[in-house]
Amino acid sequence: MSKGFDELIAGYRRFRETGWSQQRERWAELKEGQAPRTMVIACSDSRVDPSIIFDTSPGEIFVVRNVAALVPPFELGGLRHGVSSALEFAVTQLEVEEVVIMAHGACGGVNAALTRRFRDAPPGEGGFIARWMSMLDEARDRIVAELGDGPEAIRALELESVRVSLANLRTFPCIPVRESAGRLRLRGAYFAIADGVLHLLDEDSGRFSPA
Repeated sequence: MSKGFDELIAGYRRFRETGWSQQRERWAELKEGQAPRTMVIACSDSRVDPSIIFDTSPGEIFVVRNVAALVPPFELGGLRHGVSSALEFAVTQLEVEEVVIMAHGACGGVNAALTRRFRDAPPGEGGFIARWMSMLDEARDRIVAELGDGPEAIRALELESVRVSLANLRTFPCIPVRESAGRLRLRGAYFAIADGVLHLLDEDSGRFSPA
């Protein structure tokens, strides 16, 4: 059962009584600023919370969440760049040492990309989802041609979404210059909800293996 707002407030009060009070020194430090070493780009899916999966404390990771944990390519068109601005801030201002792309199993966004269920929907009724997920169109067509559109294809596209986002990350000028200087490392990950296993991408081999 999903939590209503009253239950969220009850959770906040428990946090004030326990979590916040137990880490008052930590919060005292954080009020002066943040210095996370890692940025995590994850899905907005309610089942995939990076702070829980990585068991982190406040201030340890800089998190951006969106549909399917996608990173758009560097582009100047359009009026709003939420992921791009967060990435720019984390890399150039916070100077994080690592950026992690974390996809996951049973991803509704990837499923929508594979089935194209919102292809003709107007904005506000699925059109925004379709436009966002169009970043996977090329990968989707390649995978469907090879595997069809069943469960195996969905898993393949979920994994491929990580590679697409890593490639898009490297179109931002601030990324490759820091990578080549050894100041920044990009990582790909995939969390399998069904068994709770985190898989890490080896970019040299292109394979994902359990962490």
